[in-house]
Amino acid sequence: MGWRHYLVLLCLLVFLPVGKPDLASEKAALLAFKAAVGRYIPWNQSANPCTSWQGIECENNTSIITIRLPGYFLSGEIPMGIFGNLTHLRTLSLRINSLSGQLPSDLASCTELRNLYLQGNQFSSEIPEFLFGLYNLVRLNLANNNFSGEISSEFNNLTRLGTLFLEYNKLTGSIPDLPKLVSLYQFNVSYNHLNGSIPSSLSTKNASSFLGNSLCGGPLLACPGGASPPTSSVDGGGSGKKKLSGGAIAGIAIGSVFGFLLILLILFFLCRKKSRGKTSDMATVKQGGEVEIPGEKRDNSSFSSGAVPVAAGAAAATATATAVAASKGDVNGSGNKKLVFFGNAARIFDLEDLLRASAEVLGKGTFGTAYKAVLEMGTIAAVKRLKDVTISEREFREKIEIVGSMDHESLVPLRAYYFSKDEKLLVYDYMPMGSLSALLHGNRGAGRTPLNWETRSRIALGAARGIEYLHARGPNISHGNIKSSNILLTKSYDARVSDFGLASLVGPTSTPNRVAGYRAPEVTDARKVSQKADVYSFGVLLLELLTGKPPTHALMNEDGVDLPRWVQSVVREEWTSEVFDLELLRYQNVEEEMVQLLQLATDCCAQYPDKRPSMTEVTRRIEELRRTSIGQEPDMVDEVLDDGSPP
Repeated sequence: MGWRHYLVLLCLLVFLPVGKPDLASEKAALLAFKAAVGRYIPWNQSANPCTSWQGIECENNTSIITIRLPGYFLSGEIPMGIFGNLTHLRTLSLRINSLSGQLPSDLASCTELRNLYLQGNQFSSEIPEFLFGLYNLVRLNLANNNFSGEISSEFNNLTRLGTLFLEYNKLTGSIPDLPKLVSLYQFNVSYNHLNGSIPSSLSTKNASSFLGNSLCGGPLLACPGGASPPTSSVDGGGSGKKKLSGGAIAGIAIGSVFGFLLILLILFFLCRKKSRGKTSDMATVKQGGEVEIPGEKRDNSSFSSGAVPVAAGAAAATATATAVAASKGDVNGSGNKKLVFFGNAARIFDLEDLLRASAEVLGKGTFGTAYKAVLEMGTIAAVKRLKDVTISEREFREKIEIVGSMDHESLVPLRAYYFSKDEKLLVYDYMPMGSLSALLHGNRGAGRTPLNWETRSRIALGAARGIEYLHARGPNISHGNIKSSNILLTKSYDARVSDFGLASLVGPTSTPNRVAGYRAPEVTDARKVSQKADVYSFGVLLLELLTGKPPTHALMNEDGVDLPRWVQSVVREEWTSEVFDLELLRYQNVEEEMVQLLQLATDCCAQYPDKRPSMTEVTRRIEELRRTSIGQEPDMVDEVLDDGSPP
């Protein structure tokens, strides 16, 4: 931003009226906001913000009550002096941007604010105290930021609050009791650094609201020693101490004896397992959260969606013993076994930590099953358990080293691997927003937030850049398995390409028909996919983004359609608008860019490989069409209800 922009911003902030705001001062405040953090916001300075500015709503054409700017490439810190002139605001949505720093304290002037959506940014520091003075707040979403410090008990001041989302931050300490939030029906503090017991006022919330912390009680497992949230009850003598009855003492004694016998039973069980020589080198999570020892019969017909500890009860001792054996000794006669990390990847956990982690099945893919592992220290990783690996250990190491050396912002980095006779594991960064496939097809019913053009085109560009990087590493390097379930998403919905380089590790049995919809017509061996075949698969991916339809066999138990052939037939009949997903048709002002991307997709899906563009050309064309459409699209849907009723 040049010195002229800074001068304009300074003048706006200095000369903004400090009295009761009117539309002129509110407009000036918004222009200052744009100059500071929103260069791509398409606001015409000479137009009326109430009738012409995207994302702005007014009341009686006199005061601004709504600002919705999700995914508008906002970046940097919001300066002071903006919100002090927007005191009529009821809804502020700045979600899914790159805003950073602290929240400006003059936001406290917006006392009529009911809905505040700031998720998916990079705000930091502690949750500011001035928020607790916004007594009309009904929905507060601060998820997916970098807020730190403790959760204040002053949240009790916000008695109208129905939604409080604080997940995926860096909050510490215990969760305060929130008995005054009687209308709180949506609550989530998962994946922070919280500890202690869940207070009784929140004990009825879903267990998923507390995952990824060191919490106990309520919907989670009971606290050690039966600890529970403190109460004010005292004994009848008023001494403040509660004496144990004779029955309680007897119960404790009996429980101690029972516990001792249980320990003896576990030790006996371990000795028998060891004497039979059946201790395995890796314990993995089976459906329902059981510990599964490799070599035993596996039942993968269904998966549990809840996170459960790998080490639980008697099985915990087995898992721990197995982990120690695997990390220290020669488990299967193949040498010392441990996690092997790549490059400068942080070595903050080892195999034993991984085995003790809580695990959740993410899904079954072409090359194996993926798990979400939540380690005891709060670290989250994605672990892929490979199947049908038929190559030797030496060849595996050589090929996986190449995969581990790939380093690009649009790739999911491979952090470590584990190889033994029975198990081959890959450890990746965990992507919190799941896959593009789930985003497109996971929920097409009522309550779904439409996936807009800006987000779809940004995902397309990110995926293209990742694949372009792979192709640039050498003429014989390709992805080999491009599909929407292998495009993962960050908190800000940026695309990250996963599963690259794995096709050469497995046998021919790991190429099921469910990926046939993305496969180029010339491919006969899924382990040998050329770069031009990658381009074809990427073209199908673009068609999936534009149409909202899965290609043939892309989803389990769903036939899908032959996307390239279907699109060609529709376009041939000059019904081009019939091709696009209904969620995209509401954005009429970007129809030209949508048609350009459709043309690129059909070019990628050309029958003959030499007619397809390179990934460098594909990336360039997506960048060009995005430059023409940046800032043209309004946010059509926001999760806002002003009256406090559930959406």
